[in-house]
Amino acid sequence: MLIEEHKSLKNYNTFGIDCKARYFVSVTTINELNEVLKNKIHPTVFVLGGGSNMLLTHDIDALVIHINLKGIQLISEDKETVTLNVMAGENWHNFVQYCIKNNYGGIENLSLIPGNVGTSPIQNIGAYGVELKDVFKSCSVISISNLTTRNFSKKECQFGYRDSIFKKEEKGKYIITDVTFKLTKNHHKTTIAYGAIKEILSNLSIKNPSLKDISEAVISIRQSKLPNPKTLGNSGSFFKNPIVDLDTFKNFIKQNPEAPYYKISEKEYKIPAGWLIEKSGFKGKRFGDAGVHKKQALVLVNYGNATGNEIVALSKNIQEKVKQLFHISIETEVTII
Repeated sequence: MLIEEHKSLKNYNTFGIDCKARYFVSVTTINELNEVLKNKIHPTVFVLGGGSNMLLTHDIDALVIHINLKGIQLISEDKETVTLNVMAGENWHNFVQYCIKNNYGGIENLSLIPGNVGTSPIQNIGAYGVELKDVFKSCSVISISNLTTRNFSKKECQFGYRDSIFKKEEKGKYIITDVTFKLTKNHHKTTIAYGAIKEILSNLSIKNPSLKDISEAVISIRQSKLPNPKTLGNSGSFFKNPIVDLDTFKNFIKQNPEAPYYKISEKEYKIPAGWLIEKSGFKGKRFGDAGVHKKQALVLVNYGNATGNEIVALSKNIQEKVKQLFHISIETEVTII
């Protein structure tokens, strides 16, 4: 276990922002994590997972702990379900592929989402009609302040739309070490009603899709719209899709009858942020090395040497324009640091 000083984090965040960590250590075991927390060489701890849902705007004057814990363990199973415990440092997409290979259902729609398993509950990651909370059972954590351990149930995590207790009152207090999932083995409850998935499967004449069929459809959709962070710095969707009340929706749709939307309840509607941004004129636009992706307006990109602050400035410009044109506020999904 090596503690480095003034370590570049360029290769540890998917935006590829070249900020530095005052101290940096990558831990591969719980014992190493406990040792690092017990003998902190800096009063402030910064926890780093896959670096996929954050935007760095400055150097990190802290002890950056890279969570590189690995392992997938079968806890229990019966004829219908299986319970898996997965360490926080496992790559999310690799875990999805592991489940598909073993015919474990529930997360196939979450294929190709960047990041690691340990950060998935923080964000309550979701895509194409499925959210993490649908298969989540619990997660284990270590307190940064006193090294005590505890378990958070699904209820205790207070999951919301791209939200959890770890982004609110428990923010920055714990390190998630592992996550437990409950998945199906038979009679999979697949979600294929999402337009693009349904269209791809229909074009392939697949009427009873397997988990692999659904995963490959999702991968195809994501690859057609979203840039690979390894070749173009980005963090996937930068903004949340706004959820508006009935009055706001009525006013909006009256002015924009062609706009897509999703009815959540009798009183709430979700408006695609990508559509709002595209109609505001930002899709494909570049401002220095910061820009909006040409295929998906939800995605902000780093063309090479953009700073975090330049990307933040672009995001604020987009938010202001959307508010001005549509009277709807869009919030960032990415954590700005």
